Amino acid sequence: LSPLLSLLMDEFTSLHCTLLTLFSSQEDRKGPPGPKPLPFIGNLLQLDLKRPYSTLVKFSKKYGSVFTVYLGPQKVVVLAGYKTVKEALVNRADEFGERHAMQITHDYNLGVLWSNGDSWKEMRRFALTNLRDFGMGKRASEDKIIEECEHLIEVFKKYKGKSFDFTKPMNCAVSNIICSIIYGSRFEYDDPEFTSLVARTNKNIQLVGSPSIQWYNLFPWLGKWIPNKQEMHSLIVANKKQNLRLFSRLKETLNPQMCRGFVDSFLESGNTNSHFHNENLLVTVLNLFAAGTDTTATTLRWGLLFMAKYPKIQDQVQEEVSRVIGSRQAQVEDRKNLPYTDAVIHETQRMGNIVPMSLPHQTSQDVTFQGHFIEKGTTVIPLLTSVLSDESEWEEPHSFHPAHFLDKDGKFLKRDAFMPFSAGRRACLGESLAKMELFIFFTTLMQQFRFTAPPGCPSITLQNQSCTSTD
Repeated sequence: LSPLLSLLMDEFTSLHCTLLTLFSSQEDRKGPPGPKPLPFIGNLLQLDLKRPYSTLVKFSKKYGSVFTVYLGPQKVVVLAGYKTVKEALVNRADEFGERHAMQITHDYNLGVLWSNGDSWKEMRRFALTNLRDFGMGKRASEDKIIEECEHLIEVFKKYKGKSFDFTKPMNCAVSNIICSIIYGSRFEYDDPEFTSLVARTNKNIQLVGSPSIQWYNLFPWLGKWIPNKQEMHSLIVANKKQNLRLFSRLKETLNPQMCRGFVDSFLESGNTNSHFHNENLLVTVLNLFAAGTDTTATTLRWGLLFMAKYPKIQDQVQEEVSRVIGSRQAQVEDRKNLPYTDAVIHETQRMGNIVPMSLPHQTSQDVTFQGHFIEKGTTVIPLLTSVLSDESEWEEPHSFHPAHFLDKDGKFLKRDAFMPFSAGRRACLGESLAKMELFIFFTTLMQQFRFTAPPGCPSITLQNQSCTSTD
C-alpha cells in the first residue's frame, strides 16, 4: 500500500473505532422507552387526565415496567409492578429516595412531605421519634381511638335505618386522632375552628389532584388564569393562621412536667439546629394533619361501601366479630383472632386504591436501572396501583377477594405486594397508627351496625361512596 492509502486506512480505522465507542456509549445511556411525545405538550393528549394512572397502567403493558412519558415538557419515568417498585424504593432507596417538588408546593418545601436533604432528615427523625413517644401505634393511641369510636357511634345512631352521607363525621373522627397526638386534645364535631380546619384540609387535597392544578404544575406561567391555584393558596394561608393561633395558646400554657403532644415537644426541645424553627414546625404539622386524615377516612368509607355492595362478606365479618368479641369493645389485640375481618380491611386498602400514584420521587444521581439510564434529577412516579393489582402477585387482582390475605387454614396471610403506604425512605410516617385506626373503627362499626344500599339505590357502583345506609 502507498503511504497515502495506508494513512487514510489508519484514519478510517481510528474514526470507525471512535464512532463505535460513541454509539456504544449512547446505547449504554439510553433511557427507558415510552410513547412518542408531541412538541410542548408531550403525551398529555394520550392521558385520561381524570384518571392518569389508568393510562399509565396501559402504557406499562406496552412499554414494560420502566418507561418514560412526557407530561408537557417534563420528562417522567414511571415504575410499574411490585418487583420494579420494590427494587427502586427499597433496594435502591438512596438513588430513588428524593422528593420531586411540584410547582404548587414550591412555597411549602419544608416539613416532611416535600423537602429534601438535611431539613427533611432532621424533621422526619424528630417526627418519628416524637410520634412514637406519644403512642402512635401503641396503647395510648388505642385508647384515643376507642374514645373517638364512642363519639362516632353516637353520630351514626342518629341516622339508624336512614341513608346519610357519613363523610363529615368520619373525617372528624379520624382527624381527632391526629389532633390528640399533635395538639394533645380532641375537638367536638361541631367546633367551628375544628370543622373549618378539617374542611380546608380536605378541600386542598381535592384541589392538588385536580386537572387544573396539574396543568399549573406543568405550565407555571398559566398560574394567574387558574382559580384553583389562588383558592389553594388561600386555604393554606388560612390553615397556617389557625395553627399559629393554636401554637400560641399551647405556648402560653406550656408545662415542662406535662408534655401534651407533638407541638409541645417541638416547643420544649430547645434545639438550636437551623432546621428547628416555627415555619418548619408549621409545615410539618400541616403535612401530618393532611396525611393522617384523608387517606384513613377515605379507606373507611370504601370499607363500608364494600360491605353494602357485598352483603355475604359483611355477614362473615359480623359473624366472626360476634363470635370472637361479642358486645365488648374491640381492641388491637383482637386482630390476631379476627383473621377474616383483618383480611377484609386489607382487601379494602388494596381495592380502594386510595393513592394510585405515589407522590413523585426524584433521582439523586445518574442511575442505570434495569438496563435503562436515568439522569440525576429525573422525576420518578412509582405506580402503586400497578403493585396492588399486579397480575403476577394477586390471584384475583381486579375483584374484591379477601382470600388474598388468608392461607389454606383461614389464618391471616401477609402479602409482600401489599404496598398502600408506599415503601422505603418515603413510606408513610403514620402507617402503624393508620393500621390501628382502620382495625378499631371498622370492627366497631361492623359490631354496631349493618350497612346496606338505601331504597332507590338498587345497585352500588364503586364510583359513588355516598349511597349507603345503616340498620
